[in-house]
Amino acid sequence: MTAEAQLHELIATVQPVAESFLVEAQQRLDSLTKPPGSLGRLEELAARVAVVQRDVRPKAAPSAIVLMAGDHGVVAEGVSPYPQDVTWQMVANFSAGGAAINQLAGHAKSTLVLVDVGVASDTSTFGGVVQAKVRPGTANMAAGSAMTREEAAEALLVGARTAADLHEQGVLLIGTGEMGIGNTTAAAALTSAFTGVDPSLVVGRGTGLDDAGVAHKAEVIRRALAVNGVDRLDALGVLAAVGGLEIAGMAGVMLGAASVGCCVVADGFISGSAALVATRLCPELAGYLFPSHRSAEPGHTVVLDALGLQPVLELDMRLGEGTGAALAIEIISAACAVMSGMATFAEAGVSGADEA
Repeated sequence: MTAEAQLHELIATVQPVAESFLVEAQQRLDSLTKPPGSLGRLEELAARVAVVQRDVRPKAAPSAIVLMAGDHGVVAEGVSPYPQDVTWQMVANFSAGGAAINQLAGHAKSTLVLVDVGVASDTSTFGGVVQAKVRPGTANMAAGSAMTREEAAEALLVGARTAADLHEQGVLLIGTGEMGIGNTTAAAALTSAFTGVDPSLVVGRGTGLDDAGVAHKAEVIRRALAVNGVDRLDALGVLAAVGGLEIAGMAGVMLGAASVGCCVVADGFISGSAALVATRLCPELAGYLFPSHRSAEPGHTVVLDALGLQPVLELDMRLGEGTGAALAIEIISAACAVMSGMATFAEAGVSGADEA
């Protein structure tokens, strides 16, 4: 069976969340020893997890963050001030525990899972890196398709299997992160392709471009979209044409999590573009998805608007790696602790508002 056929089988297993359970979740929240709604969005977050888990005492631990790494042929167009080797070097840094995500995942008590789904160089000597390379980096999207449909589907399945394995190990909340020099270009191209927004409105500075660099990146994306003749209704085709292997991997994590009834937390702009891919492939996924923060990259607001979802945090971050997901996991975990652990008015012997 082809990878694309396996992907469609996976998508068919995703069930819509039980929105009717929200009534029961809200009743539980309103019975707790606090004025109704006084914990603001914490209550909304807890209720959304409760709906996914169909449990009025939701849990967000154990959690894990899956960091997908892959390279991009489009760096040949000069879209990043950093050389492609930085992807490989940063995977080494993740493996050694020296990156921002290592610290934030540790603080959140989330297991960090490193996956090489498409790094151009060999990462097999780095400890703790799952070897799942579909191909050593994508081709240059500005000159043709970044990868084939089968390769895109294979990368999606890598992510889906990773999520399913984690859930089988007891993980209840999965975050997504990435590393790949040039991937803000791929994310912007995907965002423009799916939303119809001009590249100039979704392109940001990435790893530090100046104004001329930003304008050049937008032009490269326009060329990539024109060369590939993308059809926004063909989500897998768009992903193959202008996406990335690590973006496909993250989209697969999202699909895999939803297929086993697990909540998934997207990081920033790159993860957001993966969420666009995943929700275009499977609209039911949206009920399982929690955007962690609003990236400082301008395209991320376009992504969030297209998803119709509100981020947990706004901290002007734009690092990637899953750093925003790690922080949001802590907030979501706190929200679940409140809903699950607080006493009700009846349990605590406290008079409610209707007893005044």
